Amino acid sequence: MPATVLWNIEGTEIAAGASPSANLRYTVKDAADENDALTAVATAAPTTYNGMPRSTRSCEALDASTFVVTVTYQPGRFESAASSSVRYEFDTSGGSEQMFLALSTIASYAAPGAGTAPDMKGGINVTSDGPQGISRPVPVYNFSETHTIAAASMTAGYKATIFGLTGKVNNATFKGFAAGEVLFLGARGASNANGDYEITFSFSALPNVTGATFGPFTGVTKKGWDYLWVYSEEEEDATAKRVVKRPVAAYVVQVFAYANLSGLGI
Repeated sequence: MPATVLWNIEGTEIAAGASPSANLRYTVKDAADENDALTAVATAAPTTYNGMPRSTRSCEALDASTFVVTVTYQPGRFESAASSSVRYEFDTSGGSEQMFLALSTIASYAAPGAGTAPDMKGGINVTSDGPQGISRPVPVYNFSETHTIAAASMTAGYKATIFGLTGKVNNATFKGFAAGEVLFLGARGASNANGDYEITFSFSALPNVTGATFGPFTGVTKKGWDYLWVYSEEEEDATAKRVVKRPVAAYVVQVFAYANLSGLGI
């Protein structure tokens, strides 16, 4: 005999405000066991309620064949498959960036008979066009998480959320990283033999910088994925008696939009 599912309308709980949610309660009769009750409710309960996706199910036994199952709905949270597991991968081999200003100038040398070497104010590989810089490795932390997501939770709305957050930087603490440090690179996945989805979410993290010194500029502060660039002008070096291109201003600019990555629901 299949299990019978009854919705306890009077047991429905709805929370509004900044953290909306809903709890729907079902009584399941003639269930073989707890898993049978959970499966029966997964079929009977709607995948969304008041625009919120189904996120979790919990079960309480009243007797050997009767159970009360609570289904919770929350925005931005998906329902993991029953056999859900999370696989983590990471890579700290880093990336590279163009560095135009030295942390400090150790020494300068002039050719014989050339007088004094001009002071480039920390500029690296300076030409008539200004500092050309060098490419240097930086401590980029690349990581990914693979989640098994129930088919019912892979809605068009959730897919749109993943798409919309791709290329965004976290505007709040995320996975232990401060705001501004994590760039969401996107997700890839496919359905498995059970009809659920295995989705891999990929990220890259760069540390924020506070109070740093680059060339003549001190107290430089920037978020990990913001960009620092340098403007140079011709100036006379009175000691070396030469006109050289020197950095006169540095700018920190935002190049990625910020968003709340918790919308990924992981």
